[in-house]
Amino acid sequence: MNTHSEHARVWKDVICPRLRTAVPMMIFTAGYLAVFFLIESWNRLHYTVIHMAADDVIPFCEIFILPYLAWFFYVALYTVYLLIADEENYHKTATYLAIGMGAFLFISIVFPNIHFLRPEVMPRQNIFTDLVQMIYSNDTPTNLTPSIHVYNSIAIMIAVVHTNTEFMKRSRIVKGLLLLQGVLIILSTMFIKQHSVSDVLVAFALSAMIYILVYRMDFVYSPVRASRKVRRRAVGRI
Repeated sequence: MNTHSEHARVWKDVICPRLRTAVPMMIFTAGYLAVFFLIESWNRLHYTVIHMAADDVIPFCEIFILPYLAWFFYVALYTVYLLIADEENYHKTATYLAIGMGAFLFISIVFPNIHFLRPEVMPRQNIFTDLVQMIYSNDTPTNLTPSIHVYNSIAIMIAVVHTNTEFMKRSRIVKGLLLLQGVLIILSTMFIKQHSVSDVLVAFALSAMIYILVYRMDFVYSPVRASRKVRRRAVGRI
């Protein structure tokens, strides 16, 4: 088989099916970001202040900006890995992410909230505090609960545990590092004062409910399942 034919086969049999599978989540993500930025620019007359006594005990620690920023790669790259290597769990993870992110948008619209945890002046000046200030300048301290950083990290940690690929079954070190990364991301939201402890607890509560829905009740969106339902309905009308 020549190289051109092999490339064509890979494109047809491997890449195209994966792209079609990813389309619903890509569309959802685009819509989510559009609504999120709309809400961020929406000036409300009243915000509920989010605060817990534990927030005052947790110190500001700028080094945690590193796992906080790693979240963007953590969620995206592991989701892509599932898309390529474990499609069944990809659909579960995508459903889990979409429900929680949709719930976050709904809560932000009906329950506008804000916190005043960020330091007015950075206690130190270094590259990490510069990165924190960059995040502060691009992300307002509003519409915080539940923390999507926390919720999505939990979703990926659950996916890591449930992934059925041989690589993940054999690679306990990789699995452990991925779970540790998730824990560090969750902690980072509080240590760089992006979120209140309350936001984290709400994210855990929401995650518990969605876990039951997706992993126990098998409430999962899959284009394959959807097409089968359509075919069954069509047959039922004949």
